[in-house]
Amino acid sequence: MATTSMIRLAGVGKTYDDGTVAVRALDLDVGPGELVCLVGPSGCGKSTTLKMINRLIEPTTGTIEIDGVDVTTQDPNSLRRGIGYVIQQVGLFPHQRITTNVMTVPLLYGESRATARARAHELLDLVGLDPATFGDRYPHQLSGGQRQRVGVARALAANPPVLLMDEPFGAVDPVVRVRLQDEFLRLQRELGKTVVLVTHDIDEAVRMGDRVAVFATGGRLAQYGTPAEILAHPADEFVADFVGSTRGLRRLTVTRIDPAHLEPLDGIATGDLAATVDVSATLEEALTVLLRDDRAVVGVTDGARFVGVLTPNGIHHALRASLGG
Repeated sequence: MATTSMIRLAGVGKTYDDGTVAVRALDLDVGPGELVCLVGPSGCGKSTTLKMINRLIEPTTGTIEIDGVDVTTQDPNSLRRGIGYVIQQVGLFPHQRITTNVMTVPLLYGESRATARARAHELLDLVGLDPATFGDRYPHQLSGGQRQRVGVARALAANPPVLLMDEPFGAVDPVVRVRLQDEFLRLQRELGKTVVLVTHDIDEAVRMGDRVAVFATGGRLAQYGTPAEILAHPADEFVADFVGSTRGLRRLTVTRIDPAHLEPLDGIATGDLAATVDVSATLEEALTVLLRDDRAVVGVTDGARFVGVLTPNGIHHALRASLGG
């Protein structure tokens, strides 16, 4: 857990005029460079929480700080220009070309058109869209996944330290969704932004989050911890039901290979050996290679050094160990 916070919510609540409690007494901290997923059923307060961070919704109680500064003391428009914001519907300007869409925030900050254009081209390239190919197109000429990438590029245009994302990959098909998740995780490792991401999908939260906040109906924070902690030790019956009876299998995605569960190559026929994976890989990645190559074992390397093989039995033992039993 992070020892310092880029974002800190203390006692934050939101109650509407009709008495509806959207969020109740929420304490939450997000460390610098951390990616935190807010997950839960519809109406549990996760999107409301996200919008309170950039004051699209004003909290009823509590304090919200970004890098030690209370957001309620800041001008809302200035605050939002310093926070990247990505939504499911993307929100691109339909009658502006892609490059112009990405230039929007730098121009608001007073950058010259030449500087803003150069920044836009740099970011389009960063999210995997060649500016020479896509820069002069309009949003309707792009696929849903491509528009979502433009939305991420635009959110990064002012180089904000904080990025808020509300169901950013929810409007694309499952195959594209996984590809976008992978691409964003690569960007996150490269840029080190502090990210709060809202999703209703526990698999997405487990796959992407350094930590996961599980919200229950009524705006209650039911559990906050690493994906491994939540899957292995749900805090209550609600969390256990929400993560599902297959939470043991989900731990394949968050459990790294442990050299203690490897076996020597001795006695393994070459024809039984699948392609290799790095020792830093997850059990899911190792199992995927086994199934793809239809082999008995998968080789494990540490850089150029071969360190052993992982068998299906080894994967089973590793998974059991990760569950504490």
